Amino acid sequence: MSTTLPPGTAPVKQQYVFLLSSAALPLVDDDAAEGSTSHNGAPRADVVDTDTRGTGGRKKWTKAQKKEKRGANKGRKFGKVHDQLELCWRIANGKVCEHGDECRFTHDVAAYFAAKPRDIRFPSITNISDVPPFIVGMDVEEDSSASCESLDHHTTCPSFTESGICRLGLKCRFLGAHAKRDVVTGAITLLEDEEKRAQTALSATELNFVNAETLKLLRSKKYPRPITDSYLKELEATKGDSNGQEQHADVGGDEAPIDASKSPLSPTELVAKRTGASDSSAQADTPDVPLRLQEKRKLNWSGKSYLAPLTTVGNLPFRRLCVTLGADITCGEMGLATSFLTASASEFSLVRRHPSESMFGIQLAGNKPSTLVPAAEVLGREFGDAGGIDFVDVNCGCPIDLVFKTGSGSALLDAPAKLGKIVSGMSRALGEIPVTIKLRTGVKDGRNNAHKIMPRAATEWGIGCITLHGRTRQQRYTKLADWEYIKQCVDAVRAREADEGLSPIPIFGGGDCFSSHDYWTNVSSTGVDGVMIGRGALIKPWIFTEVKEHREWDISSRERLQLIGKFAEFGLSHFGTDTTGVNTTRRFLCEALSFQYRYVPIGLLEHLPAKINDRAPAFKGRDELGMYFVDLETLLASPNSQDWVKISEMFLGPAPESWSFTPKHKSNAHGEESQG
Repeated sequence: MSTTLPPGTAPVKQQYVFLLSSAALPLVDDDAAEGSTSHNGAPRADVVDTDTRGTGGRKKWTKAQKKEKRGANKGRKFGKVHDQLELCWRIANGKVCEHGDECRFTHDVAAYFAAKPRDIRFPSITNISDVPPFIVGMDVEEDSSASCESLDHHTTCPSFTESGICRLGLKCRFLGAHAKRDVVTGAITLLEDEEKRAQTALSATELNFVNAETLKLLRSKKYPRPITDSYLKELEATKGDSNGQEQHADVGGDEAPIDASKSPLSPTELVAKRTGASDSSAQADTPDVPLRLQEKRKLNWSGKSYLAPLTTVGNLPFRRLCVTLGADITCGEMGLATSFLTASASEFSLVRRHPSESMFGIQLAGNKPSTLVPAAEVLGREFGDAGGIDFVDVNCGCPIDLVFKTGSGSALLDAPAKLGKIVSGMSRALGEIPVTIKLRTGVKDGRNNAHKIMPRAATEWGIGCITLHGRTRQQRYTKLADWEYIKQCVDAVRAREADEGLSPIPIFGGGDCFSSHDYWTNVSSTGVDGVMIGRGALIKPWIFTEVKEHREWDISSRERLQLIGKFAEFGLSHFGTDTTGVNTTRRFLCEALSFQYRYVPIGLLEHLPAKINDRAPAFKGRDELGMYFVDLETLLASPNSQDWVKISEMFLGPAPESWSFTPKHKSNAHGEESQG
């Protein structure tokens, strides 16, 4: 490796470093990805590039430049993009609207089509190339005599292709794939594939939808929660404080528990109303009989790969992509217990599960038993019996100020007695569904306490699995994960389990895993059952394939673009194929690309394995196309958010003028705060 590149720089072969310069791509602040700057205020970078393509060298940042370029773009807002004229969804699906003329959406199909943009042509995998224009045959031939309502029968609709029907009907932006026009009358008929609908009834239908009755009961604070009420009364009797607060960790005010005694329905009546089952003494007694630890469902996770719960980018389409690449265990984005109890629609959307997610959990954040236990009871009752959730994870590791200052997330590490009351109550409320916890090593540097918490969690609190991220809350991502300490914690848990004659529970480690080599080295050296992968999966989702196959994958740029197209396909199936769904998919695709651009192809490196914290020099791809063209590998490495939008347009059509994307990291906003 050339000595012109400073320590901590990815060892890119000299022939690929752009103009043989030492300039590096903008350094990303991973703390900013979690919504805040560093705990101790230390800057993440001290240099700035005069040219992102490496032609101008480097210079020291001024104090003002450090402040301007570091951290996240706060207050990002992404408004929904709608059709110029919005068609009633009932009319769009060939149904009758009961609101008639009073409907706030138009029923004039002809007017809607006159204003609707042309169909988007969604490419097939065979049309993807590694040379410009990268998507072959995507240019729709323009016909000056054709109106905007013309259908493109060369496109495909991801929803229709997957399930045999498109729920958006006439509003679909890929309508030509499942509609035909009468040559005489001009009327458009929607098509359905009944055989495919029958075949995919279970495999393509998302799970964990909450019904209106449940939301109504939660909003009115009448949702019955007998297990929670019984447990909180026990805490009051033994401690005099239903929140189990400890004096040194008393953060935030108390909240009165929801009064379920005012519910017009008893728990037995509610079960009978929902299931149609008759009353029985067994049903009436069940809420008051806690499940014994031996009866809890066991998590056999040894040797399985685990995608970490990730805010913003850990949505259903991304998790689904990771599952296709080998992820065994997935977990939804962190949800707030208080928001579930107030029937937040956005919070309940986080628990949606695709049938391909064979082992799926929900992560909750909160700071007291009086919110986390009832939230667990609600989720377990609504989704547990239907197989919608396999475990519930308690977030004891989130470091961001917004969470920490409320006493949630990593703040619970300094309140182990309260944490024990929380997880014990949740375990009782969830019945046979296991409770898991995700920890950091401690709150402050030099004050690790996970080795004290984990043995208690495994033997006293009824935990089904423990995940330990090898950093303190204060460290954030400023230091490498401490896998030696993770080993000490594993040893402490195994010793306690052996002393008490208990079966071992799964323990997963986490931190800096970026390759198959990292994964299996950490498993063999620390005794963990597996590694929870977070940032590594964001930068290279195919890491799960590498782990499964015990190899490092020199993935081609064409294969990477195919995966981006697969993400777009999954996004359209989830968010919808209408104008709103297309641009919601575009937003989350750009969010994914804000991490994936950081990948340095391993074929460009002088030695392996690649390291997640290495800075990449400005480099060019392996398919040099001349000075006037950018090859695909170089384009996929662009730190410019405008290029991410261009990549989205390959699959989702041109971005509307009213749409914009503000990158999470300030270092990616080149020239403008937002692009679109």
